[in-house]
Amino acid sequence: MKAQTKEYRDKLIEAVSDFDDVIAEKYLNGEEISVNELLLGVRKATISLQFTGVFPGSAFKKKGVQRLLDCVVNYLPSPIDVPPMQGQDTDGQMVEAVVNDGAKLAGLAFKLWNDPFVGRLVFFRVYTGTLKRGMSLYNPRTRRTERVSRLVLMRAIEREEIDVAYAGDICAVVGVKDVITGDTLCDEDFDIRLEPPSFPEPVISMSIEPNSKADQEKLGIALQRLVAEDPTLRVKTDQDTGQTILAGMGELHLEIIVDRMKREFKVEATSGKPQIAYRETISKASEGEGKFIRQSGGKGQYGHVVITLEPNVKGKGVEVINETVGGSIPKEFIKPTTDGLLEGANNGVVAGFPVVDVIMRITDGSFHEVDSSELAFKMAGIFAFKDAMKKAGPILLEPIMGVEVTTPEEYQGDLLGDINRRRGQIQGMENKSGACIIAAHVPLELLFGYVTDIRSLSKGRASASVTPSHFAQVPNSQLAKIVETNAKGPART
Repeated sequence: MKAQTKEYRDKLIEAVSDFDDVIAEKYLNGEEISVNELLLGVRKATISLQFTGVFPGSAFKKKGVQRLLDCVVNYLPSPIDVPPMQGQDTDGQMVEAVVNDGAKLAGLAFKLWNDPFVGRLVFFRVYTGTLKRGMSLYNPRTRRTERVSRLVLMRAIEREEIDVAYAGDICAVVGVKDVITGDTLCDEDFDIRLEPPSFPEPVISMSIEPNSKADQEKLGIALQRLVAEDPTLRVKTDQDTGQTILAGMGELHLEIIVDRMKREFKVEATSGKPQIAYRETISKASEGEGKFIRQSGGKGQYGHVVITLEPNVKGKGVEVINETVGGSIPKEFIKPTTDGLLEGANNGVVAGFPVVDVIMRITDGSFHEVDSSELAFKMAGIFAFKDAMKKAGPILLEPIMGVEVTTPEEYQGDLLGDINRRRGQIQGMENKSGACIIAAHVPLELLFGYVTDIRSLSKGRASASVTPSHFAQVPNSQLAKIVETNAKGPART
């Protein structure tokens, strides 16, 4: 293959000559170009970002790995070949971290890792200045100083203790505690916050619950450490269901997190689909009456409320309007009555989910001079709401998500069929440069694992974004199953 090798070497020299005048002149004059000159030319071309080298190899077969590492050293820019790192001071003004061993220290904590032998390792890139063992570093985010007890040079899983790291070096710091990925660590008199790495938004979520009370506390500690270590992992508590929700980059990502909790933190937990936050509303107007009367020897309890319930404009929420006349309910009891109505609306009559988009009008009622109290009218309000809701044609609403799928045209049919199987409604399709963009509305309940599924259907070439859209009535065919699953659970607040 000698002739072919010469042909492609000539093509390489021709391409590099556009970036190096020495090589261009020698190439045009037909002079021999030395290996060092060619290496220098390729380096200039690569740093210009107009030239990309490609190397064949196989990590599995250990072929080409050493050459790739040699090329990283030979061709990629050193810290002084790239513009200074930009940061901001406390006033939001731009500050530069110019590469200089003698300057004030500034660097970025870009990764956290829990080493079973050393403890918490903070991977640190020194942008300017010199980092020494035993130094105190200032964290502008927390406004606290942290002491570096040890400096470690990492070579895969091997660690080499070092005393100093210079501008441009990457090392691991041991001893700093309150640090998260993306934090700047610097000298206290160097006011700079370097720009942290950007991370993609999570695409999938699942619920996680500890198996016992002992695991509850350990779960909190484990999640706190894992989130600090992995910025693409998010944890939140669902306000509607009270569940702890983990969100990440894919099902495999979340499975590994659960496995790590078990192996590293000894936390036994059960994971599953997040509970869907359904809503309830009404389909027609109705009247309701609530009485709370208790007589037990001493002072009794008396509250009586009459309301009308009407559908509200979609998205308007719950409104309470006082329309009583003639003091049928004294002024001081209107607020507890309103509180009772709103509390009743937290738990609908279909499956115990919060009620939305209704207008409640307090029209009438009665009171007792001695026995009426705030508690009695609050309870009467709850009973009046339940009574009216049962007569108002209550319906269950499910969250609908807006889904936008981008796929090569050849997989369009498979993905459309998949959306239809998920009770989705196609809103539109558009073709752009050989790709098809499908917009659809799909119930949230049927979207668990969706991103993984479309990747399987399209050989990894389709992508999707999912955003909340609106609530819509649950089809009758699904209603019984949802009510059976959810109505037995605890009342939601």
